[in-house]
Amino acid sequence: MGGEEKLPSKEVNVLRGHEGAVLAVRFNRDGNYCLSCGRDRTIRLWNPHKGLHIKKYNAHARDVRDVDVCGDNSKLCSCGSDRQLFYWDVSTGRVIRKFRGHDSEVNCVRFNEYVSAIISGGYDRTVKAWDCRSHSTEPIQVIDTFLDSVTSLVITTTEVIAGSVDGTVRTFDIRVGRETIDELGQPVTSISLSNDNNCILAGQLVNFFRSTKVTNASHSKLVVA
Repeated sequence: MGGEEKLPSKEVNVLRGHEGAVLAVRFNRDGNYCLSCGRDRTIRLWNPHKGLHIKKYNAHARDVRDVDVCGDNSKLCSCGSDRQLFYWDVSTGRVIRKFRGHDSEVNCVRFNEYVSAIISGGYDRTVKAWDCRSHSTEPIQVIDTFLDSVTSLVITTTEVIAGSVDGTVRTFDIRVGRETIDELGQPVTSISLSNDNNCILAGQLVNFFRSTKVTNASHSKLVVA
């Protein structure tokens, strides 16, 4: 890290429109737009640089807990307390497909690199993969090695990385089916991949962050930051 870049410290805009708590905010890949979702059961598209609300998406029956947008900004996916995942067309606001297979609330959702699959994690202690190209609503893969709720996901070209309330960050190499576990000892609330793809930052229910350095794309060692 080294302190080469300063963190933003100036408020640029406040985006108002949700009628309840906001549970997640995600920038698109180039940072020109962002999506938010929350307890008012909506997803909202914004231009944060101009402070403009562009579009609202309605379909979920309960809280919307997470949202992701694909690289070309044409599709988005969302998940929520209604145990469902929605696959959307961004421009029309139309729901292309619904997926239901989690046994409880779904906490997190991500597209894979090729937008051929949606990956989700939930309170039912599982990570599930869903085929965007098929009309089947059943998951194509289920990972159920977690001991508690799955809270956050990172997807790379070859790996699914998940944080859990069981105090672990688990990395699944989808090429060989290998699982690597980092035991952090306290519930993991969020994980994020660094811009160079070498480190995972994990947030926990404690008063510090942990940084996990990724080596050789499928092995990791823990560094406390």
